[in-house]
Amino acid sequence: MNDTPGWASPGSAPSEGQGPGASGPAEPADQPQRPDQAPRDPGVKWSKEQPPPGQWSAPTGRPGPTDPGRTTPPPPPPRQGWGTPPPGGPGGHGGYGGGHGGPGGYGGWGGNWGGGWGGPPPAAKPGVIPLRPLGVGEILDGAVSTMRTHWRTVLGISLTVAVLTEIVVVLLQGLVLDNSSTAVLDDPSATLGELTDAMGDALLNSGVVFLVTLVGTVAATALLTTVTSRAVLGRPVTTGEAWRDARPQIVKLFGLICLLLLITAVIMAVGALPGFLVTLAADSGAGIALTVLGLVGAVVVTLWLMVRLSLASPALMLEKQGIAKAMSRSAKLVRGSWWRIFGIQLLATIIANVVASIIVIPFAFLAAAVGGDGVSGFLNSAGGDIGWTFLIISGIGSVIGAMITFPITAGVTVLLYVDQRIRREALDLELARSAGVQGHGPTPGS
Repeated sequence: MNDTPGWASPGSAPSEGQGPGASGPAEPADQPQRPDQAPRDPGVKWSKEQPPPGQWSAPTGRPGPTDPGRTTPPPPPPRQGWGTPPPGGPGGHGGYGGGHGGPGGYGGWGGNWGGGWGGPPPAAKPGVIPLRPLGVGEILDGAVSTMRTHWRTVLGISLTVAVLTEIVVVLLQGLVLDNSSTAVLDDPSATLGELTDAMGDALLNSGVVFLVTLVGTVAATALLTTVTSRAVLGRPVTTGEAWRDARPQIVKLFGLICLLLLITAVIMAVGALPGFLVTLAADSGAGIALTVLGLVGAVVVTLWLMVRLSLASPALMLEKQGIAKAMSRSAKLVRGSWWRIFGIQLLATIIANVVASIIVIPFAFLAAAVGGDGVSGFLNSAGGDIGWTFLIISGIGSVIGAMITFPITAGVTVLLYVDQRIRREALDLELARSAGVQGHGPTPGS
């Protein structure tokens, strides 16, 4: 006795089946009734000895011209996840090599993924990056694509910050800071007191310029982080929206960067201290060698720590965390991927600075040529008075260079943060929901 529903597709109405007392093989429910056959009883129900749900046997043949009443098979079942072949094996029932109806038919994955098991479908890409673990080229391309897609906002932010920063620097160098004392450093007849004063002035000038530049970098990084995070979702953002979103965290971001600078200074001082003490006590070459060795070790430790904390800035801006929490989040995300993150950030920095140098260096030579002493005087002199013409022309070059370096470095840092969270925390699922992407499942490696 065969109680299977025959050619009926799963989910057919029970009124199309056999009665409970039927014996022999079942006939198709939609077969035309013969003249000598008794009318079907519409009240007859299905046999109670049916297989459990989910175990229907798909027909193994293909509808031909002699089967005009055969129903169209249902669509293939939902995919079972990446890396798991469909049940039945290659070429078998429901297999990905061609199930019912051959390749691409019912149960056949060939029609969905291009004829056979060819790998997972491409990841959704609502914005500048696909929602899956990223490669080096995709991270760099995502940073450039953000600048290209949202160029009004990105270049507007970079230009505004760079212009304001450079105006302050030019005014300080031209009106407040004393640049003439640096010429004493090249004078062989200068006394120890003159050298000490000149070094102090040079450090003060550099420190002030660095602090102003740091403030501008913090502001640009905060605003561009918001722009890049929106670009990942494919959403536009204006400068005003970026400012409103980043404003509550700017003070914390400034505190974070100052703390990282303080940590760097402490590490360098601790590394140089033993050699400095030996030099003062014994006044020998051993102390100098120990100082150099300590500084080299301090540089290595500082580099390792800065890379480990390099994702603290986007963690602070996007997760709205405090300074300490952002640093711990960065350390957690970088753990196990230090060399990869270091290499990507180094490559992005080199690319950005090379492109910026191509623009800045011609402006510096032009400023020296127009400034009075000419290019030879600019190359041969280590100090002296700097004229307003030189400051303004070189400042224009610095502004243009900053418009390129700000978006690339900030964009790469944010995309590295997103990539690490996709790999560690399946952030791509949350991003897909936020972007309104339907049917986005887990990705390999996430």
